[in-house]
Amino acid sequence: MYKGSCLCGEVQITINGSIEDIIHCHCSLCRKNSGTAYATNGFVARKDFSIVAGEDALSQFSFKPQRIRHFCKYCGSPVYSENLDDIDRLRLRLGIVDSAIKEKPISHNFVTSKANWEDMDARLPRYETFEPSRKK
Repeated sequence: MYKGSCLCGEVQITINGSIEDIIHCHCSLCRKNSGTAYATNGFVARKDFSIVAGEDALSQFSFKPQRIRHFCKYCGSPVYSENLDDIDRLRLRLGIVDSAIKEKPISHNFVTSKANWEDMDARLPRYETFEPSRKK
């Protein structure tokens, strides 16, 4: 079982199953929605997904017909999205999951739309905390 929550903790979820088809999506819509170079998404069976707290804190937005994004109205964290043409599955931004995830990403998608500053194979330094140049 996986547990997850939004940034402010108002919305809490559980997933009683696996997370499938995990991808890093570089499309412009995912970049705008996440505010990052790409969004890491995975699918869960609707029957395995539960909102255990904060359902009244969810708001929604539909950018495309049949596609609904659900997010916390307090902190703005994306919680899940649904495609009404695929009612058995929900899509999650995996940043919502607090538990260690055993499944791994299978691909980078829409790479021709990636941000021009994103280098997916960068050999950038890695730090356990903030970068050394950051003011504390």
